[in-house]
Amino acid sequence: MADPRLYQIGTLAALLVYGIGWLEFDITPVRAALILATALGTQKICDRLSGSAAPFASTARSALISGLSLCLLLRTNDAGLACLAAVITIAGKFLIRIRGKHVFNPTNGGIVAMLLSTGQVWVSPGQWGTPAFFAFLMACAGMLVVMRAARSDVTLAFIACYAALVFGRSLYVGDPMTIPLHRLESGAFLLFSFFMISDPKTTPDSRTARILFAALVAATAWYVQFRLFRTNGLLWSLAIWSMAVPILDRLFPATRYAWTHPRARQIPIPVHAARAA
Repeated sequence: MADPRLYQIGTLAALLVYGIGWLEFDITPVRAALILATALGTQKICDRLSGSAAPFASTARSALISGLSLCLLLRTNDAGLACLAAVITIAGKFLIRIRGKHVFNPTNGGIVAMLLSTGQVWVSPGQWGTPAFFAFLMACAGMLVVMRAARSDVTLAFIACYAALVFGRSLYVGDPMTIPLHRLESGAFLLFSFFMISDPKTTPDSRTARILFAALVAATAWYVQFRLFRTNGLLWSLAIWSMAVPILDRLFPATRYAWTHPRARQIPIPVHAARAA
C-alpha cells in the first residue's frame, strides 16, 4: 500500500490553498511558505544530528504534514514566533522520546508549547463555511480507507466518544440538537480527529490501548471545555494523555508501527532501531 502520508499531504495542501485563495484564511502565502520551509529545514538538521538512517524524502513527508497543520491552525502576528513554533514542532519529536518513540504528536506539542510560553499565539479554526467543511469531511472519510492499516480505529473511537458526550450534555440540559451538531461541524475538529490523535507514531501500539486512549482524550477534552470553560480543550487533552502512552504500551504490548511497512504489523520492530519519522 502506498504511504498514507501522501494522501494526508495532498488533503491538507488542497485545504490550505482553498482556504487562502477562497475562504480568506488569516494567513498569507508568504507566512505559510515560511512555516513549511522552517519545518523542512528543522527536519533535515535533526535527521543529520540524530544519525537517522531514513531517507529525507520519507521524513520530509511527516514534516510537511506538521507544517501544513500549523498553517491551518496556529496564528500569530509575529513571523519569528511562527518559525519558532515550526522548530519546536519538529525538534520536539527528536528531543522528547521514550524507548525510541516520540511522546507528543508534533503539531499538538508545538502548539501547546507556544500557548504555554507566550500570549502572542492563538489557535484559529479558520473561516470554513458549510461547503468547505463537508468537502473536507469527505476527504477525511476517504482517508480512513487509505489509513485502514494504520490508526482509523482511534479516530472512529474518539469521534464516537466525543460526539456521545457532546450530544449527551445537550440532551441533559435541554439544548436543541442543532447546538451539539454545530459544535462538531468544525474544520479544527476534523483536523484533530484525522490528523492529530490518529498519528500512528504517537498513539498506543495496541488496538485496545488506542481505543482506551481515544476515550480518555475525548472525556478530558469535554471536561476542559464544558466544566473548566477553557478553549482548546482538544489540544490540552491530547497533550496530557500523550504522556500516558508509554504506560499504555507497557500494559498492552504490541508491534510498533512503521511508515515504510504499514501492513507489516506482525513483524516486530526493535526499539533501538526506531527513528523519528
